[in-house]
Amino acid sequence: MSETKRDVLKKQFRGMARAAQTLGTAYIGVVNGLFTALQSLDKADAASLAAAAGMDAAYVRRWCDAAYAFDLLEADGDSFRLSETGAAMIASAPGTLMPAAVQGVLNMHMAERAAELMRAGERPGEQVLAERKTLLPWFGPMLEANFAKLFEDVICPAVPFFAEVNQRGGLAVDLGCGNGWYLRALARRCGSLHGLGIDGFDENISQATRLAAQENLSDRLRFVAGDAHLFTLDQPADLIAMNRALHHVWEAGGETFIARLRDNLRPGGAAVIWEPDWPANRATLRQPAYQGIAFQNLTEHVQGNHLLRADEIAQSFAAQGLNPEIFHFGEGQEAIIVARKPG
Repeated sequence: MSETKRDVLKKQFRGMARAAQTLGTAYIGVVNGLFTALQSLDKADAASLAAAAGMDAAYVRRWCDAAYAFDLLEADGDSFRLSETGAAMIASAPGTLMPAAVQGVLNMHMAERAAELMRAGERPGEQVLAERKTLLPWFGPMLEANFAKLFEDVICPAVPFFAEVNQRGGLAVDLGCGNGWYLRALARRCGSLHGLGIDGFDENISQATRLAAQENLSDRLRFVAGDAHLFTLDQPADLIAMNRALHHVWEAGGETFIARLRDNLRPGGAAVIWEPDWPANRATLRQPAYQGIAFQNLTEHVQGNHLLRADEIAQSFAAQGLNPEIFHFGEGQEAIIVARKPG
């Protein structure tokens, strides 16, 4: 490597490190309610902000300086107010930047775990998401901010099965439902469906139940704790969804699990699977849209998983007697597989 190229890369990587510091500072403000508290105060010194957010004043004083340094706050003497960027970090802000902050810290947590676990080949499973107390409560909101609008405004109108199942009504089940964002979005578009969400984390079930109540959807949506690997339904479903979750059960026995999905579907119903589409050609991973998928696949290994190709998923459903159809969204990396049970 030439000295010139090395200097260019050093500058580039220093910029990346500063970006990571920006996201880390923003994450602290997001999870501790500092941005929302300052929004309500309009302008405040560090002590007043700490009191409003219920945080330690000394920590908040240091955070305010860091947030100012990274253009998340503006300062007037010892008083601070939100910058335009800081205001965009609030979860309820239009086009919120909150997911980038949460994802940035989650990535570093998973990278550290992969670095340690690689030595012995340990794969502890999904519980690594709960190892950091501040991360799990924001995992669902991060996914909702990233994907709910895409689903409701783009995917749902473009996939004919959603309109079909809405016409006849029935039960929609979301396995690995997180904070319930998918079922709430589906309920807004498909008024004749009622839904059941199943998730292994109590934190997610609590969030989903509360958010459904806030949207007056409690009469149509129910959320229960359970293991998606072993789910059974009291009545067959018209739609069983898994959103970025099928790969979580694949290595434990994908064929057996797909058979379970099939057996819990009503004739004419469908499993609707949303997965990142792992590319067949490794060179595709160099494209910016796919670089995140490459990193995710590394961190999925920590959880005992790996990402799948859409055609691989479709072939497995076909082998179990369902009729799959693949739809692509985003820049091609988001795949929806609709696998219908013959009616």
